[in-house]
Amino acid sequence: MLQAVSDPTPVLRCEGVSKTFGGHRALDRAALSIAPGEVHGLLGQNGSGKSTLIKVLAGFHPPDPGGSLWVNGREVELTQAALASLPISFVHQHLGLIPSLTVTENMLIKELALQNRLAVNWRHETRRIRALLQRYEVDVDPGTEVSKLSPVQRALIAIVRASAEVIEGHGAGGGLLILDEPTPFLPQRDVEQLFGLVRTVVRAGSSVIFVSHDVDEVMEITDRATILKNGAVSARLTTAEANREDFITAIVGRKLELAAPPSQLSGARTERASVSGLSGETVSGLDFSVAAGEVLGLTGLIGSGYDEVPYLVYGAKAGTGELVLDGRTMDVAAISPAAAIDAGIVLIPSDRPKAGAIGALPITDNITMPRLGRDLGTWWLRRRSMRGSARALMTEYDVRPAGDPALPMASLSGGNAQKVVLAKWLQMNPGLVLLDEPTQGVDVGARQTVFNRIQSIASGGAAVACASSDYEQLAAICHRVLIFSRGRIVRTLVGGEIDKQSIAEASLNASNM
Repeated sequence: MLQAVSDPTPVLRCEGVSKTFGGHRALDRAALSIAPGEVHGLLGQNGSGKSTLIKVLAGFHPPDPGGSLWVNGREVELTQAALASLPISFVHQHLGLIPSLTVTENMLIKELALQNRLAVNWRHETRRIRALLQRYEVDVDPGTEVSKLSPVQRALIAIVRASAEVIEGHGAGGGLLILDEPTPFLPQRDVEQLFGLVRTVVRAGSSVIFVSHDVDEVMEITDRATILKNGAVSARLTTAEANREDFITAIVGRKLELAAPPSQLSGARTERASVSGLSGETVSGLDFSVAAGEVLGLTGLIGSGYDEVPYLVYGAKAGTGELVLDGRTMDVAAISPAAAIDAGIVLIPSDRPKAGAIGALPITDNITMPRLGRDLGTWWLRRRSMRGSARALMTEYDVRPAGDPALPMASLSGGNAQKVVLAKWLQMNPGLVLLDEPTQGVDVGARQTVFNRIQSIASGGAAVACASSDYEQLAAICHRVLIFSRGRIVRTLVGGEIDKQSIAEASLNASNM
């Protein structure tokens, strides 16, 4: 993608950019240089400073004195007013779309706000937006309400809107599109579609900064990459000349080694949980069991139904069937989340911001929530005890920044937020743990912590069922993997059959059955 240009002037170059929050230096003289026609990766563990750097470039955080910025060779002050006029556009993780408005209305919202028009010819504007979407090869009806779009369609609309602002507002060439973690909640097939759009954006004349925690994605889509660690640049890599281990070592400062799970359970297999006749919106008539100490993987292609299973068993979605846990039989149709928790069942959902935690509340309130009314007070809350418990769990699960349970959940990075959610539920010593995409949006360092926690709760005797589209993750932690197709289990992989390639092939082959 990187165009051959003789000694090109960088689209963006910054040097010596620092940012301090209350004595903590989140950015330490960071530097970045983006070439014309380049897709440039920006990586680092959660808390490495990459989001802070992006927010400085967006004008959201004023930097410490001493940093410099050049855009297309011209020095620019790092102030909100100066940055607002630059040919730079952002797509943040939550996209910035208004669900209740149509695609056309979302695409035009900034333009209409700036122009303060008294009347809008919606028929003309819809035709214009349809032509724009066609130019970017995005097949979406501009009259559709955004709430009715799929996750990848919403991401594509946000990217087209941002790219159009740069190119149409400033002309082709010299524009920069910054994608801040656009893929964590997208399945692999949708990521490929999004990457197709990124390539189209580059062909249209923009450069792209691709912020991500996912090494494989960065290796696929970028030309070069900058890695941040503890707020400073730890490495600069040319993607074609680096391998996966080079990236991981630069990100975490060491080679990651995760112990492979045993190919089979040690000792006699003791069934702890079993499901029979499980049916829901997608799945039908499922029968399977999970042994004490076992991690059972659930996977398949998108739409195959594997990701519905945890929510049916937990009572978060309406379903039918029978669940037996530790000898106790339960009617799935009658299970509610409260009843599931009382029975020793916990769910770690994929959508942390909506279903896993309350962002506006402090870590203390989130992490101790399952214990309220049990040992932390019924008629009143024992705040000192809650803070002590939260602090101990933060230390045990290596939640960073360390030791401050008063921080709001929304202030945590994705990996640290997931550690809090795991601590919140695993402290209950559940008998059955249900997981849905447990490392989604988590960097490589925190990913290992999540793996280790899953393996630890299983080795303590819990039964674990993990739904995931991340085949590498399943290969790292699972004793068995169930392959789904069209709402049914069509194959079981065991022991030596479980590796990333075999799971991928089994999922693809299952779709043809």
